[in-house]
Amino acid sequence: MTDELGQAYDLICRRLTRGKVVPVLGAGVNLCGRPPDAAWRRGHYLPSGRELATALAANYPMIDSRDLAQVAQYIAALEGEGPLYEELHDVFDADYPPTLLHRLLARLSRHIRTADDSRGCMLFVTTNYDDLLEQAFQEADEPYELVTYIAEGDDRGRFRHFPPEGKPTVIRVPNEYTGLRLDECPVIIKLHGAVDRHHELDSYVITEDHYIDYLTRADVGSLFPVKLAAKLRASHFLFLGYSLRDWNLRVMLYRMWAEQQGRNFKSWAVQADPSPIDQAAWDERGIDILPLKVEDFVTAVEQRLFGKPAEVL
Repeated sequence: MTDELGQAYDLICRRLTRGKVVPVLGAGVNLCGRPPDAAWRRGHYLPSGRELATALAANYPMIDSRDLAQVAQYIAALEGEGPLYEELHDVFDADYPPTLLHRLLARLSRHIRTADDSRGCMLFVTTNYDDLLEQAFQEADEPYELVTYIAEGDDRGRFRHFPPEGKPTVIRVPNEYTGLRLDECPVIIKLHGAVDRHHELDSYVITEDHYIDYLTRADVGSLFPVKLAAKLRASHFLFLGYSLRDWNLRVMLYRMWAEQQGRNFKSWAVQADPSPIDQAAWDERGIDILPLKVEDFVTAVEQRLFGKPAEVL
């Protein structure tokens, strides 16, 4: 390990333990720990974006694209968004095991929440549709509150709050919403919606039209309750499982960065073998790349924070 990489680890871990880092999870985190020769399989390994596009297009031989937004757009135009949602629900409504990263984040959340000098709880952001992070929290007996983006219906463009107990609530007036308790309980934000395995409130930002609509909305941060927006403005970001070659992801990330309003909070991206395009995109935003696999990052952080890795279940 180089001195520069070691210093980055030390800084990240120090800021993590102070609750000042917001992990931002992309589709690549679900490949953490997956054997290189293993294909996605329902209930075993979640699909990558390309694998999901291939699976959705399997019954449509006329679709030659493997771009997920294009494939989803075609299916929605051909059959409607109802059948598309059914296909997506079938993929994600299964008991996939959380990865080592998800379990580390749950363990870290509990560590910070219960610390004697706790400064509040962690905030997690993900653009994934699955519920692996929530499962990891449940395994660790760590409470959490869930906030998901609504992509369809009368409340399109708003967020819905799923409290640990009680019914979900649409956040209609963010500046006045007091239902979230970030000082007492960690919060998971699903920026692109998510599968809902219990309330039948699935929501997916996945088609080209969805992303265009997403673009036309007010800044995502303005739709958050005050405490969440304040947390985003005063935190480092740790990007895991992202490639900035996808324009739709860049849109979302730029809006998050805009929340900091020019304040200087160094952020990092864990990405093995970044392409020149990714390198340039991260550099443009002043994001330091840690050129390693997510698994190696998890191991290094576990050793620094806890002395030994969590047991694999």
